[in-house]
Amino acid sequence: MSYLKLMVFLFLVLVHGTIGQAEMATQTIGNDMFIAGSGPSSPIDAQRDVFIAGNAVTLKGDAVGDVHATGFDVEVETVTRGDLYVAGGAVTIRSSVGEDLTATGFSVRTSQNAITTGNARLSGGTVTIDGPVSGALLAMGNEIILNARIGGDARIVANKISFGPEALIVGKLDYSSSIEIAIPARVISPDRIHFEILDKSGIFTEVRDSWLDTEYPVLPTVISRFMAFIITLAFVVIVGAISLTFLPDQVERLRTSITKRPGVIFLIGMLGLSILFGMVPVAAMTVVGLPFIPIVVAAIILGWILGYTLAAYTVSLWIWQAFGGTDTPTQLQRLVALALSVVVLVILNFIPFVGWVANYTLVLLGIGAITRAFLDWITGRQADTRMPDIK
Repeated sequence: MSYLKLMVFLFLVLVHGTIGQAEMATQTIGNDMFIAGSGPSSPIDAQRDVFIAGNAVTLKGDAVGDVHATGFDVEVETVTRGDLYVAGGAVTIRSSVGEDLTATGFSVRTSQNAITTGNARLSGGTVTIDGPVSGALLAMGNEIILNARIGGDARIVANKISFGPEALIVGKLDYSSSIEIAIPARVISPDRIHFEILDKSGIFTEVRDSWLDTEYPVLPTVISRFMAFIITLAFVVIVGAISLTFLPDQVERLRTSITKRPGVIFLIGMLGLSILFGMVPVAAMTVVGLPFIPIVVAAIILGWILGYTLAAYTVSLWIWQAFGGTDTPTQLQRLVALALSVVVLVILNFIPFVGWVANYTLVLLGIGAITRAFLDWITGRQADTRMPDIK
C-alpha cells in the first residue's frame, strides 16, 4: 500500500465519526474506492483497492485489489482478490480472501465461507476461526477458538485455546498459554507441537525494550535535512488538499473552534494528546491489549499530523485575511498559504526553544480542535459554527 493510500485510509479512520452516520460517502480516485459512513454499502465492483471506514460497516461485492476496513462493527462480505486488512470492535469476515488476511478487534470471527488463500494474522479479545487458511496462521488474544483447517504452520498465543470438530493443522503448532492443554490427535500429531508457558511480564518487557532500544539518526546530513523538509512540506500540503476537498465543512468548523477559543482548545489538546500517549502503557499491560498497540501508535502519529496541519492552516488563513486577503480564498490560495506557513514554521525550528514551542503549540491546538469535535459527537452536542471576525 502506497503512503498516499495509507494516509487517506488513516484520515478516514479518524474522521469517520464526523461524517453523516447514516449516509455512505463514496469517492473513486485512480480506480481506488474510498467509502466513509455507516450502514451497508451498495455491492461494489472495485477495479483496484477499497478503503472503508465507519461506525457500523457492511461491505459487499467484489474487489480486484486489497480491501482496508475499519469501524466499531465491521462485516466484510466482499470477495477480496488481494489482501484484506480489518480493524474494529466486532469484526466478522464472511467471504474469501485471495491473498493474506490481517484482522484485529475486541471480537474477531471468520465464517466457514471466509477461505484465506494466503496467511492469516488475527488478534483480539476473542478470536473464532471457522474459515480455512491455506497458508500459515498467527493468532493472539485472550481466547482463541480454532475450528478450521490450517494448511501451514500455526502460532497461537492466548490465555485460553480450544479446538472445534473441524480443526486441523497440517504444519507445526507453536502455542503459548497459561497452562499446557491436551490437543486431540485429530487436530495435529503430538510430535509437531511445541508449547511455551505464557509469560505476561516477559511480553510487557519485550514491548518496552522495543520502544527504548530503537535507534534514530542523531546527525543527519544537510541533504537529508533538506529532503526531510521537502517531504514534510509535500505531505502537509497533500493532507490539506485531501481535507479541503473531501471535508471542507468539517475543516471549517474545526478552524472556527480554534480561532474562537484558542486557550480552551489548547487545554483540550493537552488532554487529548495525554490520553493517546497514556493508552500505550495501559494497553501493553494486558495480553488482550497488546494487538491494539499498533493502532494506538498509528492514532498518535495521525493525530499529530492532522493536528499540526489543521493548526498551520488556521494560522495561514488568519494571516491571509489579516493582510487584506479575500474572505473566500480559492482552493489554490488556501494551499499556497498553508505551504508558506509550514516553511515559516520549519525556519523557526532553527531558533532554539522558540521553534519547538511554536510547532508544539500548533500540534496541541489542532489536536484540541479534533478532540473537542469528537467529544461533541459522542455527547450529541451541536458545535457552534458561527464565523468569528478574525480581522
